[in-house]
Amino acid sequence: MAQQHILQVSELTKKVRFILESELNTVWLCGEISNFIAASSGHWYLSLKDQKSQVRCAMFKGNNRRVRIQPQNGQQVLVRAKVSLYEPRGDFQLIIEQMESAGDGLLRQQYQLLKDKLHGEGLFELHHKQAIPKLIQTVGIVTSPTGAAVKDIITVLKRRNPLIKVIIYPVLVQGEQAKYEIAQAINLANERNEVDVLLIGRGGGSLEDLWAFNEEIVARAIFQSSLPTISAVGHEIDTSLADYVADLRAPTPSAAAEIVSADVDERINKVAELLSRAQLALKQQLKRSSHSLTNLNHRLAQVHPEQQLQNKQQKSDELSMRLQGLITRAINQLKHKPQYLEQRLLNASPLTHIKQNRQQAAQLNTKLIGAQQRLLIAKRASFAHQCEQLHMVSPLATIARGYSITRDEQGQMIKSTKDINIADTIKVEISDGVIDAKVIAVQVN
Repeated sequence: MAQQHILQVSELTKKVRFILESELNTVWLCGEISNFIAASSGHWYLSLKDQKSQVRCAMFKGNNRRVRIQPQNGQQVLVRAKVSLYEPRGDFQLIIEQMESAGDGLLRQQYQLLKDKLHGEGLFELHHKQAIPKLIQTVGIVTSPTGAAVKDIITVLKRRNPLIKVIIYPVLVQGEQAKYEIAQAINLANERNEVDVLLIGRGGGSLEDLWAFNEEIVARAIFQSSLPTISAVGHEIDTSLADYVADLRAPTPSAAAEIVSADVDERINKVAELLSRAQLALKQQLKRSSHSLTNLNHRLAQVHPEQQLQNKQQKSDELSMRLQGLITRAINQLKHKPQYLEQRLLNASPLTHIKQNRQQAAQLNTKLIGAQQRLLIAKRASFAHQCEQLHMVSPLATIARGYSITRDEQGQMIKSTKDINIADTIKVEISDGVIDAKVIAVQVN
């Protein structure tokens, strides 16, 4: 016992919850609703049961907003849920993520399984899709001959283009036998090869009503069709496997009719537009041909012998005038050559050089005199400035203001009473002379 770890209750519930959620994860479950409660928080709490067992469930408001049925006690439903454990009470429970009526739910599950299978085989790939012809003369319709869908299609075709022929392949569109008739009609249309495009569909209804178009035999017949196919099953919100396999999906049968029938007025306008474009192209071609003819005539005129002779004569005249101009310029150059040589001789004469050198010497002499004067003025100004500075620091300037300088017999300046004694002879220098004196007393401050 000492070696075993003793669990707390919360530890146990946490471990059990982890095992349940990691091992079972998501499950599909069919059962009857009981003890249904819609809490004020928006969450749903209920139990799912069968004849032998029941399990508590919770569906939070983020998920139950997408539920298209109103849950009631006693109602059979199909749910997709996570297996979990409510730790505070230790209760085993399911967290529901999706809920549907049991019948529709099972059908949707079958729909999804078959969809995944066909998608894995590549029946939905775009490279398998055929292009819908631009010009359609005959349309085949695989649908109920008495339903609203065929009436809507024929009405739209007559309104938009009454020239289009319609061949109806009558089939059941609801019930167990419908899938076989639809597949056989598609195969028959391909064998006859009498239409340009094949419309396959019916009007709206519940999932169960539209189920024939979710059958595998119908999907494979559409995929194997050599005729271009358009699926028009139910309303715009309905999506069947036939829509995925067909070459094109129309949201409604009427929309499919509009796709295959170009409006007559549109075709008339298109023809008028093409005619206008053809006329414009013809005018442009005529204009280009006329321009080309003009160029050819011009080129022909250029190579005509008379034109060639005129060109040669004109060129000869141009050369003659150029030669005459050259001769005239040569004569003029010979006439002016003596004057040119005379001028060059004058320019090379020693007198010219002497004159230029004298002018240069006079200019240099003027510059030298100017430089000497400027230098003398600068030196005088500098000397006067230095004299002024020297006078400012000279003792004579101080003496002139009433001060004096006292020296001993050796001429040393006396700066302190300690430097003299009584009976010493001293000299007192003032601004206008020197006074000899004898010390009779010394007073110390």
